[in-house]
Amino acid sequence: MDILLIGGLWLDGTAWNAVTPALRELGHRPVPLTLPATPSTTLDEQLVAVVAAVDAASGPVMLVAHSAACTLGWLAADARPDRIAPLVLVGGYPQQDGHPYADFFEIRDGVMPFPGWAPFEGRDSADLDETLRRRIAADAVPVPEPVARGLVHLTDPRRHDVPVAMICPEFDPDQVRAWVAGGQAPELAAAKHVEYHDFDSGHWPMFTKPTELAALLATLA
Repeated sequence: MDILLIGGLWLDGTAWNAVTPALRELGHRPVPLTLPATPSTTLDEQLVAVVAAVDAASGPVMLVAHSAACTLGWLAADARPDRIAPLVLVGGYPQQDGHPYADFFEIRDGVMPFPGWAPFEGRDSADLDETLRRRIAADAVPVPEPVARGLVHLTDPRRHDVPVAMICPEFDPDQVRAWVAGGQAPELAAAKHVEYHDFDSGHWPMFTKPTELAALLATLA
């Protein structure tokens, strides 16, 4: 099966370098995506790149989206609800229509640079050693302001029919269910087919547990 992989903020396709060989060994065709990210790149342009990758696949694809990119994955499901099965959300859930994509950190000179590790202390980063922290920070791709502050536009209610698998790393399934019940994740609440998978890691399992993550993705495929 074709498995498209989208990293979250500041990550390009190389974030999945340790995951893709394991997926190939398990019989799948992983496609890690490096999205356009110049200072003028818009959220719509990143979505076009994801949809193009979906369209290039030979059949239905598994789309794996990490962290803030869970919203980008959901936008792709909105654009191609008949081509994505399942949508796998790793460590995040989609923003709702009309909300900013990922306006979370300071914008400087037209981009949102990696803010350092202080905002992620605790369960998010507890399993990252210093080598990984330095590597992730050094490879971080600044997020264009038009992406971070771009508004989410959802149009096709058939997105709610797309099967969703939620992988829960630094939080557990019960926490997500509580967020859904409390109205924090209305798009996830409206999805008709959602399953939750507990995963013992921090926020970046593609770096800390790539083999285990690949094995789980293979079972979902």
